Amino acid sequence: MNSFLNPFRAPSKTGAAWFPVGVASSFVDVGLDEREPQLCGGENAKPACKVFHVPKTDSSQRTEVGIPADDTAQDLADQVLVFQYRGKFHAIDHECPHSSFPLSQGTPFDIEDFGIVLSAGLTCPKHNWSFDLFSGRSDRGNYRLKVWEVELRDTEGDDKEVWVRRKPRIG
Repeated sequence: MNSFLNPFRAPSKTGAAWFPVGVASSFVDVGLDEREPQLCGGENAKPACKVFHVPKTDSSQRTEVGIPADDTAQDLADQVLVFQYRGKFHAIDHECPHSSFPLSQGTPFDIEDFGIVLSAGLTCPKHNWSFDLFSGRSDRGNYRLKVWEVELRDTEGDDKEVWVRRKPRIG
């Protein structure tokens, strides 16, 4: 059904278009390491995450950017961090909503209750705040991490391609 015929679905904006970020096999699954997982740091043979600058007005103008080695001043606005944790791909804003720190330096973890894994989270190393990777909710305060949509698409080979986009605003 065409979106212009459906009054309940807003047409997709240019900034909310899907774009590819790489094949699934190019991402190390950071949740499979026995040591404490690190997103973009550590001594992995392949990079565990990728960061893209994605202008809000036109996602086709995206560019992959380098992973910051420290917390030196940098512009993290309009950046998306893409990674794989325990077999699931995640795309979130690169900038911590609480302290404007690069979340590529964060540590992913399981959110558990009595040994049952309920969700996954990411801890920002700046102030040790944590965010749910699915809802974006913070463990304290009213801060919310922006979560992007992720889709795996078939390719010609056995591998899948990872595509992301900003979640469209409703209303």
